[in-house]
Amino acid sequence: MLRNSISCNHFTFPFLLKSLSDFRQFKLGECVHTHVVKLGHLVDVYVQNSLLNVYASCGRIELCQKLFDEMPQRDVVSWTVLIMGYRNARKYDYALIAFEQMQYAGVTPNHVTMVNALAACANSGALEMGVWIHDFIRRKGWYLDVILGTSLIDMYGKCGRIEEGLDVFRSMKKKNAFTWNAVIQGLALAKSGEEAVWWFLRMEEEGVKADEVTLVAVLFACSHSGLVDMGRQIFSTIANGKYQFSPTVKHYACMVDIFARSGHLEEAFNCVKEMPYEPTKSIWGSLLAGGRAHGNLDLSEFAAWKLIELEPGNSAYYVVLSNMYAEMGRWSDVEKVREMMKNRGLKKDLGCSSVDLETQELVNSLISL
Repeated sequence: MLRNSISCNHFTFPFLLKSLSDFRQFKLGECVHTHVVKLGHLVDVYVQNSLLNVYASCGRIELCQKLFDEMPQRDVVSWTVLIMGYRNARKYDYALIAFEQMQYAGVTPNHVTMVNALAACANSGALEMGVWIHDFIRRKGWYLDVILGTSLIDMYGKCGRIEEGLDVFRSMKKKNAFTWNAVIQGLALAKSGEEAVWWFLRMEEEGVKADEVTLVAVLFACSHSGLVDMGRQIFSTIANGKYQFSPTVKHYACMVDIFARSGHLEEAFNCVKEMPYEPTKSIWGSLLAGGRAHGNLDLSEFAAWKLIELEPGNSAYYVVLSNMYAEMGRWSDVEKVREMMKNRGLKKDLGCSSVDLETQELVNSLISL
């Protein structure tokens, strides 16, 4: 276009910038931004919003905020893109601050705004704001489509109010696999394992195809409710190809946790040896915690050293190992661990001796899905 001496206008740039946003082309976005300024189109709100979206999608939230602050006019799209950018950058508090500022500016949010704000509420535990958004939706009489309804269920589940999430689920006319997953994840996080399994079985009865996320959630629920046989049965169906995919490392991590928590330590260790993946921190953490809980300190010691191999700069693992040696009366080993920490420039963080090594990574993986 430029080679043919055809001038760009304010209709050209939004299409071009949308493409750059979709493919996360930050450098090209900056180049286009230069052309926008040079050709005098930066005053157009649609072009500005498109530029905001490039920076937000590329994770350059500081540039997104800077451009937003310089905008003489902002509409609902401008605010929504800013909120989305903070949400994608996992700066959930900033996303909610922007959402509140949007209200003060007198800009009415739309469905997309609310979906992003609800995601920020879910990941920061901002239940009060989430309830306010739900009340707003009801006052406006908005139709609960699949995306908005699923976002509400996800928010209630992650904020520990799964019953309200189930009420939303029942009120929805259309649901998809993501909606069912939000329910099962919420019940799993609430440690309502039997109910999570019931909803999983009902999901299958209604012909909704479970995916990898569904199976992680239901196995996680089995782990925290001691449903060992059910966990075995579900994992077996994955391994046998019922769902057209092989068990992932997250499914194996859930099974290791199921066995370790219930005291089936030999099965847990065999699961680690047989799986076609390198063990993760959560897997070794489950073995460490299971070994301590059920009196197998040799297994815990082995797992602790594996964690140190994976993260040699994490002082919490050394502290746990040192405490274990102290419990076993192996004081020379306690001194060796402390000396190792000293040589590596590590210090004991406040509270790290009680660090939860069991399933925190699994929880985080559920939340991020």
